[in-house]
Amino acid sequence: MAARTRHTYLRAQFLRLKSRRGPKKAILAVAASMLTAAYYILKNEVDYIELGADHFERRNQTQTARRLVKRLEALGLIVEVKPAAYRSFLSSRGR
Repeated sequence: MAARTRHTYLRAQFLRLKSRRGPKKAILAVAASMLTAAYYILKNEVDYIELGADHFERRNQTQTARRLVKRLEALGLIVEVKPAAYRSFLSSRGR
């Protein structure tokens, strides 16, 4: 079920694990995460908080940027990364 639901933390976890470990192991890992979450929720009587599909990107933006640069360089592209503040500075100056 988690693999078919879009825009959720569990789907993002499944997709990350599927690429490294394969679909069967990814399904089992997500199922284990679901059981752990269910146990915690029932034991502590708290609500489930959906972290969102972009949780892993938000968690470590530097690592995500490095990974994406490597992927683009593997395609034969030259990549130059600049902070977003620089971009907004240029747009405020009308460039």
